[in-house]
Amino acid sequence: MTSPSDTPSVETASNSVTVNVDLAERSYDIVICSGQLSAAGTFVAEWLDQRLGASSGQQSALVVTDRNVAGHANVVRDSLAAAGFRVELVELEPGEKTKSLSVISRLYERMVAMKADRRTVVVAVGGGVIGDASGFLAATYNRGVPFVQVPTTLLADVDSSVGGKVGVNLAAAKNLIGSFYQPLGVFIDTAVLSTLPDRDYRSGLAEVVKYGVILDAEFFQFLEQNVDGINAREPAILRHVIARSCQLKADVVKEDEFERTGLRAVLNYGHTYAHAFEALAGYGQLMHGEAVSIGMLYASRLAEKRGLISAEVTSRQRRLLEQIGALTTLPNPAAFSTDDILSKMRLDKKTVGGQLRFILPTKLGHVTTFTDVPESDVTAVVDEFAAE
Repeated sequence: MTSPSDTPSVETASNSVTVNVDLAERSYDIVICSGQLSAAGTFVAEWLDQRLGASSGQQSALVVTDRNVAGHANVVRDSLAAAGFRVELVELEPGEKTKSLSVISRLYERMVAMKADRRTVVVAVGGGVIGDASGFLAATYNRGVPFVQVPTTLLADVDSSVGGKVGVNLAAAKNLIGSFYQPLGVFIDTAVLSTLPDRDYRSGLAEVVKYGVILDAEFFQFLEQNVDGINAREPAILRHVIARSCQLKADVVKEDEFERTGLRAVLNYGHTYAHAFEALAGYGQLMHGEAVSIGMLYASRLAEKRGLISAEVTSRQRRLLEQIGALTTLPNPAAFSTDDILSKMRLDKKTVGGQLRFILPTKLGHVTTFTDVPESDVTAVVDEFAAE
């Protein structure tokens, strides 16, 4: 994989920064700004014209959101109307149950009723669930209609809104039905994070820390030096944090858009442990970012055990995660037996030929994939944390 880009695009006088996701004809921009949500419609109109050419008739848009962020969605709806769109808004229930074929089927009917065509843009205003479901709707209706993400959580800002993964859940598994479908663009306004519950914000920060560990030691150091600004949700700090995270993920996606080479696997640092923790806690009890935060420390300790890094690398991660209020210990360790954790890991989709696959740091800012980790080392790490 090529080295990550040093910096995203330079911030403009209007307090916005743009990151380009370079995917040839599927390339798009991620605009990160503060206090400019009412400008979203202008960007959507420009992106649509750039991709499909100017239209002589009125264009339509379907805004998909949930009740938790309906206020933000109303601002986006009004901005689209001001930009000349005929707009409809649908409000879904929050939570993973919204990512279902039954919900998507109802949205198909809504699009038929509004006489949607291939210039009708689906605009997702919400977190990862809304983004995934809306993207799947756009990818499959009429064999593909334009799609824009307006994420409203930090986790969606830096993770699910970048890279084009869309999908829905089945009863048997999460995200089993899906596709890679890139948006026209992503519009991020840091001001919406002021209404984000503290737990959700801390959960998203864990994914930000992950980018520093796996790809950019200097970014990790920036986070260490700006803890107060991060905790205060300062707009300028957030714009840089989000832009750098998006740039780092965009660099990975450029090299492995469809997950065919294995390079995109580096984004799964901490996830082998994390997914086991999520499953054992019961989905929804432990937030994804919380599980990743804890999982990174377990993976880092595993790297220590294999002689890949010093204990200081793990200590720096723990210290930073604690300073930003991320979860660093399992809430109820007794509910997570070593055998149960190992069993869940064996079922993980990242296993290769029955072998557990781990993304482990070899130094701060660089990770490598390992498929030869003895299960005895994996369980020893679990036992060590349980004893602390």
